[in-house]
Amino acid sequence: MRRSTGADRTFGIAAAFMLAFCALAAILPLLYVLAISFSTEKEYLTRGFYLLPKQFTLNGYLYLMSHPGFRIAFRNAVVISAVGTSINMALTTLMAYGLSKTWLKGRAVINFLVVFTMLFSGGIIPTYLVVNALGLIDSFWSLWLSSAIIPFNLIVMRGFFRSVPTELEESARIDGSGEWRLLLTIIAPLSLPAIATFTLFYLVYNWNTYFSAILYLNDNRLMPLQVFLRQMLLEDDPTIANATGIRYAFTPAAKMAAIVITALPLLLVFPFLQKHFTKGVLLGSVKG
Repeated sequence: MRRSTGADRTFGIAAAFMLAFCALAAILPLLYVLAISFSTEKEYLTRGFYLLPKQFTLNGYLYLMSHPGFRIAFRNAVVISAVGTSINMALTTLMAYGLSKTWLKGRAVINFLVVFTMLFSGGIIPTYLVVNALGLIDSFWSLWLSSAIIPFNLIVMRGFFRSVPTELEESARIDGSGEWRLLLTIIAPLSLPAIATFTLFYLVYNWNTYFSAILYLNDNRLMPLQVFLRQMLLEDDPTIANATGIRYAFTPAAKMAAIVITALPLLLVFPFLQKHFTKGVLLGSVKG
C-alpha cells in the first residue's frame, strides 16, 4: 500500500473543509427555518438571524393545525402520494419486467418509444387537451395518470431486472412457475434495492406535486400541500377569504412551521430507504 505524502494529507484536509462548508451552507437555512417556527413574531422582527430562539412557543404550529385549509391540503398530499406512488411502482415494475425479456415481440420498438419520450413530448397544451378529453380535470386521476411512468426510472429498473441470473428463472419455470409467480416470488425479492429506490423517487415526486396540480385542478378543495404552501408564503389565503369574507394572516412562525411539516414526512421516510439507494441505482444503470 502506498504511503500517504504531504500532498495527500493537504488534499484530504482541503476536501474535508470544503465538504464541511457545503454541509454548513445546506443545514444553516434549515436550522434558521426551524428556529423561526418556534419563535414569537416580536423576536423574529427584532433579532434578525438566529439559530436558537430565546422564547420557545408552539403558537405557529397550533395555529397552522387549526387552519382548515392546511388540514385539507395535507390530507390531499397524503392521498396523492400514497395512491400515486402505488400506481407508479405497479406500472413501472410490470413494464420493466416485460421489457427485460429478450423473447418479447416488439420489445425493440417499445424500448425506442420509451427513450423517445425522454427527448420529445407533446407539450403542455396537447397534454392538457388529452386530460380534458378523458374527463380527468378536477380529479386526482389527472395527476396519477399523466405521470404514471417516468421513462428514466423504467429504463434503470429494466436494467436491474436484466441483471437477475437467468438460471433462477429457468429453475422456477421447471418447477411450474408462471410469469406472475416468477415476478412476485423470485424477481421482486431480489430487486428490493431497485424497488425501494424508485419508491423513494416516486414518493418525492408525488409529494412535491405543484405544477400539475395548478394545471389540472380548479377545485381548491383538491389542491395539494405544495400549492397551499405557495399561497401561504406569498399572500394571505385567498380561498378562505373569498368564501367567508375573513382573511387569514399567517405569522412568520406559522409559515416556517408549514415548511417544517411539509419536509418532515420525507425526512422520516428517507432513512428507511437510504440503505438501498446507491445499490439500486448503480446496479440498474451499469448492467442495463
